Amino acid sequence: MAEYDRQTVDMRTGSAAVIDEGLRSYMLKVYNYMGAGLVITGLVAFFTSQWAVSSPENAQLLYGSPLAWVIMLSPLAFVLVLSFGINKLSASSAQLIFWAFAAVMGLSLSSIFLVYTGASIAKVFFITAATFGAMSLYGYTTKRDLTGWGNFLFMGLIGIIIASVVNIFLGSSMLDFAISVIGVLVFVGLTAYDTQKIKESYSDAFGAEVLAKGAIMGALSLYLDFINLFMMLLHLFGNRE
Repeated sequence: MAEYDRQTVDMRTGSAAVIDEGLRSYMLKVYNYMGAGLVITGLVAFFTSQWAVSSPENAQLLYGSPLAWVIMLSPLAFVLVLSFGINKLSASSAQLIFWAFAAVMGLSLSSIFLVYTGASIAKVFFITAATFGAMSLYGYTTKRDLTGWGNFLFMGLIGIIIASVVNIFLGSSMLDFAISVIGVLVFVGLTAYDTQKIKESYSDAFGAEVLAKGAIMGALSLYLDFINLFMMLLHLFGNRE
C-alpha cells in the first residue's frame, strides 16, 4: 500500500513537472513573439522617420496628407482581424498578421523620433522595460487572483480613450498630463492582469495549433500594454526636440 501511494505521488509530481515545463515553454514563446514585434516596430519607426526627414515632400506625405490617417488607424484594423478572426486563421497566418501589425505600428509611431530626442526615447524605453518586466513577473508569480482588476482597468481604459478624444478639441495640457498619469497606472495594472490571464489560459491538453495561436494572442496583449505604457511615460518624461 505504501509502495502504491509512493508511485501515485511520483506520477502526480511528474505530471506537474510536465505541465510546468510546458507552461514555461508557452510563456517563453509569448515573450519571444512580443519582443520580436517590438524590435520590428522600433526598426520600422526609426527608418521611416529618417526617410521622412530626408525631404519635405516625404514628411508632408507621411504626416500632412490623408495617408497619415490611414497609417494611424491601420493598426486597429490588424488588432480587430486577430481578435475576431483568430479561430478561423491558421497559426502561420496569425503570425504573419502579427508581424504586419508590428510593422504598421512602427509607421504610426515614427513621428516620435521627430518630436522627442533620441536620448529621452531610449531613457523612457528602459524605464518602460523595467516597469513592464516587474509587473509581468508579479502577474506570473502572484497567488492573488487578479480577475477583479479586469473591470476596473477596462473602465479606466475607456475613460482614457474618451478623454483623449475630447482633448483633441480642447488641447488642454493639464488634461493631457492627467491622461498620461492615469494611463501609466492602467497599463501597469493591465500588464500584471494580462500576464496572469495568459498563464491561466495554458493547458497541456491543447494541441500545438491552439497553443501557437494562443501565444500570438498573448503576445499581442502584452505588446499593446508595453507600447501604451511607453507612450504614456514618453508624454510625461520625454524631452522634445
